[in-house]
Amino acid sequence: MTNPYEIYDLLQDYAGVPTPVGAVVIGLVWTLCEADAAGLSMSPGIPTRTLPWAGSLKGKPLPELAAWVREFDPYRATVGMAAVNAGIQRLGMLPEGEALLPSPGANNNLVVFEHFLPLLRGKRVAVIGRYPGLDRFAETHALELQVLERQPGSDDLPDSACEYVLPEADWVFLTATSIPNKTFPRLAALARSATTVLMGPTTPWLPELHHFGIDYLAGVEVADAGILRDTVSEGGGVRIFDAGVRYRIAPIGMEASKQWARRMIAAAVQERDRLKLDMEAWYGGSGAARFPDYARLDSVDRRLSRLDTCFKRLWDVAPDPVLGSMPGLAG
Repeated sequence: MTNPYEIYDLLQDYAGVPTPVGAVVIGLVWTLCEADAAGLSMSPGIPTRTLPWAGSLKGKPLPELAAWVREFDPYRATVGMAAVNAGIQRLGMLPEGEALLPSPGANNNLVVFEHFLPLLRGKRVAVIGRYPGLDRFAETHALELQVLERQPGSDDLPDSACEYVLPEADWVFLTATSIPNKTFPRLAALARSATTVLMGPTTPWLPELHHFGIDYLAGVEVADAGILRDTVSEGGGVRIFDAGVRYRIAPIGMEASKQWARRMIAAAVQERDRLKLDMEAWYGGSGAARFPDYARLDSVDRRLSRLDTCFKRLWDVAPDPVLGSMPGLAG
């Protein structure tokens, strides 16, 4: 990756369908965007009394809000990230992987660390972002753990320590909040030598993240949209993991990413072909005006181009041994 904005170009391409936004909820800990599906991002946690655009977001086209993910204003970037995740979630193309079911009364926000625990003992582990209860968990399991935090507590290192800690780490757990706060490109580059897990409800489910050095995605799938909305609205913090969402872990190594990209390409081709048939019928009838779903078709074409590029990169590194040459997946 040479262009730090590449990740943001990618995200916008997945939220390009002009679906109207149903609601935006900015809770104490999480921000929720609803647009045919629910997308989450961690709220900035910066005190404010009034946001200038409050009351104006409902009904806006999803791409308009998704474009905010590029911005440096923390609240606009957070809303943009939630909009992007709503766009990705509406595709319904989660990767194959393992769902981590919550347990009553447990620290369900820490199940990702529990999942990887057998691989972490004796390793140098760096965690970007402070997770509630992590200290107690680390002490119980005697992990060699360093936490880097933008607003560090007494046991944390400041985020500037990333330049020294991440290149030496064996494992890096990278909060996906680094995407809207614009630290992701540098942090991902510093963690290239480590096994890197991009994690948290802000995580976008995209196979292309393999190209940024991510080895695992540990994001969430919505278990109950109603409970999630209520919990976010009522300042629910880690309570969203009890019933609203559940963690899901997916490896995005070479072969896993190729299989996932194939499925997403096939679905995008099917959607594009259906829209083209609709367009032919529109112009073949009385449709003198522009095809009403043209913006949706354009969005699918851009997403398909992204996926083709992703698959080609994967193929160039590791072609399938039987085929020997890359098939024309997009048609």
